[in-house]
Amino acid sequence: MGVELNKYEIAQSAYIKLVLHALKHKSTAVNGILIGRLINNNNNNLVEISDAIPLSHSQIGLLPTLEIALIHIEEQFVSQGLSVVGYYHANDRFDDSEVGNVAKKIGDHICRYFPQAALLLLDNKKLQSLPKGNPILQLHTRDQSKNWKQAGLAAGSVLTVKEPSANVVLLDYILTEKWESIVDFDDHLDDISKDWLNLNLFK
Repeated sequence: MGVELNKYEIAQSAYIKLVLHALKHKSTAVNGILIGRLINNNNNNLVEISDAIPLSHSQIGLLPTLEIALIHIEEQFVSQGLSVVGYYHANDRFDDSEVGNVAKKIGDHICRYFPQAALLLLDNKKLQSLPKGNPILQLHTRDQSKNWKQAGLAAGSVLTVKEPSANVVLLDYILTEKWESIVDFDDHLDDISKDWLNLNLFK
């Protein structure tokens, strides 16, 4: 029996959405939920991340807000055959590239329902000079001891962006200050007319 490997692929729209969320709230930490599905292929698993739902910029780690959001998200996506497959987080400090306890706890919560969950941490330093190839995210997954570890080739877990030109498109959105239009679940709770799904963000 071979070793099970997990690969992670994030759609361009999900990738750009979570980065724009962080850019809108540069002085605070932000977080959100990753939506997608698991595709099994022998001993290789592909976790397809098809969407990112911006969650919070002021209530980071507040469990009631998280639970309410997860209920809404499940109701919205279950009919599409999609589910929660991970969590993303951006720290408030430019030089902070560590996964904090709040992120780990939320990741642990998601792992109860989806063991292959991805925890994506935005690399603030890479964001300052967008590379043209690799995503500006760190992929963290839980090992057999239930500890979060940064994944890489040696660990058998790899993160790629589905569309190779994603950073070029992202740079265009940054130059046009598209982040001003992003809405997270905090914004929706303050004003329910605001669309937390951001359906018109890329139109």
